[in-house]
Amino acid sequence: MTHKNSTPSHIFPAGSPPFSEIKEKSVYFIGIGGIGMSALARWFLAQKWAVSGSDVVESDITRALEKEGVRVKIGQKRAHIGGSTGLFIYNQAISEKNEERAEAEKKKAPLLSYAEAVGFLTRYYDTYAVAGAHGKSTTSSLLSLALVRAKKSPTVIVGTLLSEFGGKNFRKGSDRSLVLEADEFHGSFLNYAPQHAIITNIDREHLDWYERFENVQRAFLEFVKNMRPGGSLILNKDNARLRSLAKKIASICERKNITIVWYSLRDRDAEKVRRAMAHVSGTHMISNAYAAFLLARILGAKEKDILGAFRAYHGVWRRMEYKGKIKIQKSAIDVYDDYAHHPTEIATTLKGAREFFKKKNIICAFQPHQEKRLSILFPEFIKAFDSVHALFLFPVYRVAGREASAGAHTAKNLAGRIAARKKIKELTYLEDFSMFFPFLMNIGKDGKLPYRDSVLIMMGAGNINEETKKILKKIK
Repeated sequence: MTHKNSTPSHIFPAGSPPFSEIKEKSVYFIGIGGIGMSALARWFLAQKWAVSGSDVVESDITRALEKEGVRVKIGQKRAHIGGSTGLFIYNQAISEKNEERAEAEKKKAPLLSYAEAVGFLTRYYDTYAVAGAHGKSTTSSLLSLALVRAKKSPTVIVGTLLSEFGGKNFRKGSDRSLVLEADEFHGSFLNYAPQHAIITNIDREHLDWYERFENVQRAFLEFVKNMRPGGSLILNKDNARLRSLAKKIASICERKNITIVWYSLRDRDAEKVRRAMAHVSGTHMISNAYAAFLLARILGAKEKDILGAFRAYHGVWRRMEYKGKIKIQKSAIDVYDDYAHHPTEIATTLKGAREFFKKKNIICAFQPHQEKRLSILFPEFIKAFDSVHALFLFPVYRVAGREASAGAHTAKNLAGRIAARKKIKELTYLEDFSMFFPFLMNIGKDGKLPYRDSVLIMMGAGNINEETKKILKKIK
C-alpha cells in the first residue's frame, strides 16, 4: 500500500543507509507507544535524529521514550502535525481518518507505515527475520541473545522488552545485520526482504484482516518469495499447517537458491536445547529456542555460546513474566504476566504452566483482545482454558482503530460456554476490573480451591497488565 506522499524505493535505494536522502533529520510517529513503533523510534534515536510522536494514552513505553529524549504528545490532534518534519511514520492500526495521519498526508515530507519504514532497513542490513503466528518475540529474542553472546553485534528490533537490552525492544549493533520480528498483521512482513528467516508456525490469526485462512497461507508464501537469494529458511515441522505448504515452499526456495531446514522437537539436537531451557515452562519455548539455535549456528555462532545464552535467559516482557508475590489467606502466590490472546497461545501457555508447576493450582485472569477475534475463534476460546483450576474473565479489550462495531460474541457468552463444559473448578465473570480485588481476596474460602500452592497468571494483550500492578501494590 502506498500513499500520495510516500517515498518510492528508488529514493531510498538499497545499499545506501536508510533515509540518508532526507535532509531534515526529524521524524514524527503517529502511535509511538506501540511495541514495534517504539523500537523503530529508538532506531532513529540511535541515528541521532530528532524523534517525536503521539499516542492515545500514556504508558510505560511512552514514559520510557520520554526519558530517552523523545517528545511524546498524549492525544492525537491535527495541531501536533506542524513545523518542519523530515519523515512521518504511522502505526498500521491507525485509521486513514485519524486527524494526525490525515494532516500528515498534506505535507511534503514522506509518510510511511511502520512496515514500509522497516522495509527500507531490511534492504540495507543483512536481515534475519522471525515470522509466525506465535513465538516470534521469544524466538527473535533468543536468536539475538545467542548472537550477542557469540561476539556478534546485530541491530535488534523485537516486539518485546529484554532486560539484557536495558529493558528495551531495541539494540543498536555495530554489525551490518538486523534481527527483526516480522509480524503478519496487516501484511506487514510482506514489506521485508530478509536474507535468512524463521517461520515458527502458521495459524488462523488476524482473520479480521485476512478474512480466510487461505489468505494467511498465501501471505506466508509471499513472505518467502520476498527473501533474498542464497539465504536460509528455518521451518517448524511440528506445525501441521506450515508443513502443509512444504511443496510450495520448496518450489519457491529452489528458484531462489534458499536452503530449507525443517526442525522438530524429535530431532537429536533438540535435547541439548531442552536441557539448556529447563528453567522455562512449556514445550513451545523449547521449540522456539531450537529454531533460534539452528539459525544462530548457520550464522556462525558456536554451540557453547548459543546454549550458554539460553541457560542465562530470564524471559521477556509479558511472556510468563514473573511480577512478584501476593499473600492471600496466609498463602504466598506467585504472579505472572502473559501476553497470550489467541486460543492456541492461551492453551499452549497454560498447559506449559501446569506441566512446569506440577502440583500447584493454576489461576488465570483473562481479558480477551479484540471483539472480532473472539467471535471468529469462539469455539477455540471455549476449550483454551482447560488446563486451569480457576478462571476470571473480563470484558473484551476493544482495539482503537480496528473495531467499528461489536462482535457477535462477548466475554460473558464465553464464560457461560466454558462453565457448561465443567472442566474448571471455579469460573467467575466480572464486568469491571474494580471487582477483581474483592473476588481475589475471597476465592477459596468455601474450600473449593484454597490458594495454597497456587500461581496467578494475568493474561491478555490489552491493559490487564495495568491491573497486575494494582494487585501487587494492594496485596503484599
